[in-house]
Amino acid sequence: QVQLVESGGGLVQAGGSLRLSCEASGSFFSINAMGWYRQAPGKQRELVARIASGGSTSYTDSVKGRFTISRENAKNTVYLQMNSLKAEDTAVYYCNAFVFTTYNGIYWGQGTQVTVSS
Repeated sequence: QVQLVESGGGLVQAGGSLRLSCEASGSFFSINAMGWYRQAPGKQRELVARIASGGSTSYTDSVKGRFTISRENAKNTVYLQMNSLKAEDTAVYYCNAFVFTTYNGIYWGQGTQVTVSS
């Protein structure tokens, strides 16, 4: 039906950068909002950044000024540029999208691991 596939995770030293990508594929009419969430060990999944179809963005306070979310609608892809990474950014990062299909739905990617060494 709809698949979201993340890529770009990995191991990076504190202060380094990573760029995550998430591409949507399958059968759908269009995509509205997209976002990135993360879940660290022993913690609840939290919203990191969100971008509306028109490009409006929002971020959780802990990543403001360091992370940037963007999207390329023609490619059905959302990105998360992560700079000045900290050890506390270590988590599994999940792509999320509100997708217009025959039945509108919220979809999640499988997650990509980001590990920041201190």
